[in-house]
Amino acid sequence: MKMTMSKLISTLVTSVCLIFSSTLSAQQGNSTMTSPSTVEGVSFRFIEANGLNMRIAEAGDSGPLVLLAHGWPESWYSWRHQLTFLADAGYRVVAPDMRGYGETDKPADVDDYNIVHLADDMVGILDALGEETAIMVGHDWGSMVAWNSVLLHPDRFTALIAMSVPYGGRAPQSPLESMKAAMGDNFYYILYHNEPGGVAEAEYDSDPRGLISRLYLSPLSPREAAVITDPKRAAGGWIDRLGAPKGLPDWLTQEDLDYVVGQFEMAGFRGGVNYYRNFHRNWEITENLEGVGVTVPTLFIAGERDVVITGRSQEALHDSMSRVVDDLRGVVLISEVGHWVQQEAPQETNAAMLEFLQNL
Repeated sequence: MKMTMSKLISTLVTSVCLIFSSTLSAQQGNSTMTSPSTVEGVSFRFIEANGLNMRIAEAGDSGPLVLLAHGWPESWYSWRHQLTFLADAGYRVVAPDMRGYGETDKPADVDDYNIVHLADDMVGILDALGEETAIMVGHDWGSMVAWNSVLLHPDRFTALIAMSVPYGGRAPQSPLESMKAAMGDNFYYILYHNEPGGVAEAEYDSDPRGLISRLYLSPLSPREAAVITDPKRAAGGWIDRLGAPKGLPDWLTQEDLDYVVGQFEMAGFRGGVNYYRNFHRNWEITENLEGVGVTVPTLFIAGERDVVITGRSQEALHDSMSRVVDDLRGVVLISEVGHWVQQEAPQETNAAMLEFLQNL
């Protein structure tokens, strides 16, 4: 069949566009395309890190590398207030979608989310960027990844900023077994995440906005009454145990919420929940960290009302962590702030981070 002149021109134009797009993607280190960043001064690209196709958000093109690891249920977007701030202060700043999140690859096996793989991901990012070392920063699950990254790869990280989740050394008993003994038949979200059959992600995937809108609140945010008040697991899942918000907190816009919800509508929750399914496995495979301390300069930041620190004071946290951290340079608790510290109190968080970084 003969091709008409118009079809021939159209085909040639399409081919040229595809070649140009592929060439540009290769030049930028991308293996696929992504939507534009929603934050001015932040750009996206894809890199291959530790065998994963990983989306990273970047700001700044020179200076010491600051690597920002997010937690659950979050994304690179949790660091929107830190990326450009630190870049303007003279740092190269990178925030990946962690393994299983956003537009980064989502391996199928639960064991693919153990702490050794997660720490290796951080080193893989350094390798992909051509950086020998970085300053490691993490929040929530990202904090656990950060602690273990500097423990497992002390030659690749020069400093650590951990947020929300403190470190007191390797536990004498599997944390998962401790939780089971403490909670019995009562509901606890970490144990829920460990139930067989994927019940947790099935619930969350059915209502991403319902879950995230209930979690992304401050401690004093007004809520509706919870639908489920029975503490027993048999009474139901998690979303209905969390009172629906009566409005957005002042640190979260509708656009912010929509973006985060959209990321989970796209990616699903299974990858993030798989982190929790490795609590016992992580304990088993880190026996080599028994008695090993953190040697790099370290700062800890949390909201004073963050439930993760269980009401502990600045002094109590300092005493606990200083037993296993050789150079703990500060514990910063921000008044009236909850779990989402770098989003709830970006100015205070940024100031604490910068002061620490400038004194390294």
